[in-house]
Amino acid sequence: MRAAARQRLSFLPLLAVVFFNVSGGPYGIEDAVSVFGPGLTLLLLALTPLLVSTPIALAMAEMASALPEEGGYVAWVRRAFGPFWSFQVGWWSWLNSFVDVAVYPALFADYLRFWRPEMTAVERWLLALGFVWLLTAVNLSGVRVTGWGAVALSAGALAPIVVLSAAAASHAGHAPWSPFAGPGQGLWSGLGVGIAVMMWNYSGWDTPSTVLGETHEAGSSYRRALWWALPLIALAYIVPVAAGLAATGDWERWQTGHWPVVAAQVGGPWLAGAVVAGAVTATAGLFLSLVLTNSRLPYALAREGQLPRWLAATHPRTGVPWAAVLLSSAVYSVCALWSFKELIVLNVWLYSLTLLLELAAFVALRLREPALPRPWRVGGGAAGLWLTAALPSAAALLAMATAGWKNTAAGILAAFTGPVAWALWRRGGRR
Repeated sequence: MRAAARQRLSFLPLLAVVFFNVSGGPYGIEDAVSVFGPGLTLLLLALTPLLVSTPIALAMAEMASALPEEGGYVAWVRRAFGPFWSFQVGWWSWLNSFVDVAVYPALFADYLRFWRPEMTAVERWLLALGFVWLLTAVNLSGVRVTGWGAVALSAGALAPIVVLSAAAASHAGHAPWSPFAGPGQGLWSGLGVGIAVMMWNYSGWDTPSTVLGETHEAGSSYRRALWWALPLIALAYIVPVAAGLAATGDWERWQTGHWPVVAAQVGGPWLAGAVVAGAVTATAGLFLSLVLTNSRLPYALAREGQLPRWLAATHPRTGVPWAAVLLSSAVYSVCALWSFKELIVLNVWLYSLTLLLELAAFVALRLREPALPRPWRVGGGAAGLWLTAALPSAAALLAMATAGWKNTAAGILAAFTGPVAWALWRRGGRR
């Protein structure tokens, strides 16, 4: 099938896909307040997008401008370092999605307990499976339907947070930054560990590049989506946290799922219910958008002969890589049967490794192929190049260094599956 026949994402749907690949809203950020303290949390929420997210977005924007190809960073790493490393970056990202994306069906069912606390294990499992396959069906309908679905879900996820923030601001009676840090948290040590932690709340700027081949005016659309998403996501974290702390002052009680408590205090039960509905909507948007972008990883590898060719099958009308979508969703269904929250620590290693490879490709291609057409490029000459690569690389290395030995062992074992899978596939291919 000719690539020109495929459906295309326009700017607004791509922006919604970027929003969900990176954030999905402030749901789940509450723990940071009680761990780091109000002031330090707000400082981290402001510094992380400046020191980590902006350089990543700059590097991804330049690469997308130069090589707006399907598979995104898989294609960029292949161009810079060859097929072995492009397989690793694609494999590690796809493997990471098994424990990352599969959390959202279970989280969706858990949020619904707000309205049905007597939910049984069987009902929870059926809800999770229904969630997976309904949103998989949307993905199979084409990127236009998926993209506009993400737009609608992003509005549904953010609307209750806007109302909550306004209601909380009207009840402000506390300095939201006081106390600055929690017990035992120093400024410099807290900043170091905190940025490593916050990195995961601001990660995923590279992931939507996998659908560049299905995006209208891919290079410029992706760049504009990144520039719009950066302040939107930062504000979606900072504003409700600041307003909620100003209204309640109960920072030591903030844990995952605390937003409905804040909403009930400032707006009553109806607002608490609306915030839960927003969280449910956010899980749907996250899963919908992450299936879209992560299913393109096995598809891109299969097109290069690095995974079975049947994974490169596309629908003749929509161009959707239906085999890769179905296989990914089948794995997510299996993973959703158990609680994989403990395995999210693999994000620290697998995402860091892929990010380091992508940033290395950014530097290598700039140095080795300076004549490669780049309609948009990071400014500042050599200093701009190295600073853009160094800041997020340092954050990734810091996150890996502070992960703890158990998480490090799990991450290293997971990373070694890449070379093993490569060797097995190469041997099978030669045979």
